[in-house]
Formats: sequence, structure tokens, C-alpha cells
Amino acid sequence: MIQIAKFQRGSTVITLPNQLVMNNAAETRKAIRDLIDAGSHRLVLDLEPVGFIDSSGLSVLVSTLKAVQANQGEVVLLRPNDNVRSLMELTRLHQVFEIFEDRDAAVHRLS
Repeated sequence: MIQIAKFQRGSTVITLPNQLVMNNAAETRKAIRDLIDAGSHRLVLDLEPVGFIDSSGLSVLVSTLKAVQANQGEVVLLRPNDNVRSLMELTRLHQVFEIFEDRDAAVHRLS
């Protein structure tokens, strides 16, 4: 399950589960979509706990980006581990998302 933290300047940090795979992708996508529908349009997706991500998990990231951009918002990624970062580079998603190692910097970028 995701964890949510809201910041004063309107950014929302969403900590993703330790695996983002087909078994939980639909549930994760819906939880994020509910936040977007409720007005959260500046999202930091915290990938630090994510030890494994598959194509379904990558689709959650992309669908989140599309939904937020449709509302003139932004999404940045936070602290992917080496395996997740390698997969993002392989799929060239590192060219689509800004990636941060520091939570404060990510939140500040969206403020």
C-alpha cells in the first residue's frame, strides 16, 4: 500500500510499496488516481522502498505522469535504487522523469 505525505506548498509525496508489480499495480494506480482526482497535481513518487518493479509498475509511473499533466501538474521521482534506476534507463524513462536523491530538493522543485 502507498503512504502519503502532504507538504505546505502543495506537493504530495507518495511512498510506493516495496514491489510495484502486476499484483498490486491496479490498486496502486487507483490510489494515486484518487489523489489526483482530489486535487493533488504536484507529486513526488518516492521509490526508495521499491526493490522490484516490472512493466506493470512502470505503467503506473507513466499513467500517473499522464494524469497529472492533464491537470497541468508535475511528477518527479525520488531515490530509485540501482536496479530500478537501471530499468528506467533501459526503458529511457529517466529522460521523461526528473529524478532526485533528496526529498527536500524534490519537494522544492515542485513548489
